[in-house]
Amino acid sequence: MSKNKKVMVFGTFDILHPGHTYLLRKAKKMGDYLTVVLARDETVGKVKGRYPLNKERQRQEKMAKSKLADKVVLGSRRNKYEVIKKYRPDVIVLGYDQRVFVDKLQEKLTEFDLAETKIKRLPAYHPEKYKSSLLRKKLLPKRREKNRK
Repeated sequence: MSKNKKVMVFGTFDILHPGHTYLLRKAKKMGDYLTVVLARDETVGKVKGRYPLNKERQRQEKMAKSKLADKVVLGSRRNKYEVIKKYRPDVIVLGYDQRVFVDKLQEKLTEFDLAETKIKRLPAYHPEKYKSSLLRKKLLPKRREKNRK
């Protein structure tokens, strides 16, 4: 009996857009079971210098409803690598621009006896249109206007 190949993706996924859909669908094709690990609000604040537009629970619900992932979990507040140790993925898929918490990733995999886990970085999907920071800029004026009413 063959074991299910587990794939893991990390991200904020604040504004779910076609670039994210592309990443998640490609990741899903690399295995049998996709776990999405959502960055905590406080982690996003520290890393990006601003908080997401949508709170972590809203992002988790939206991702779950999208049916793009088999499991959607929130990352750890203390140890960013804890979810890897817990869920033991066979493949970790990184977005083209993912730079945070990846420098020690291979080292952590070895530490967790997961040296066989593959790390794959996917190319961008139309980043000139589908990049969260660009979409956020377009959305913010609309949100501010809506909040004034």
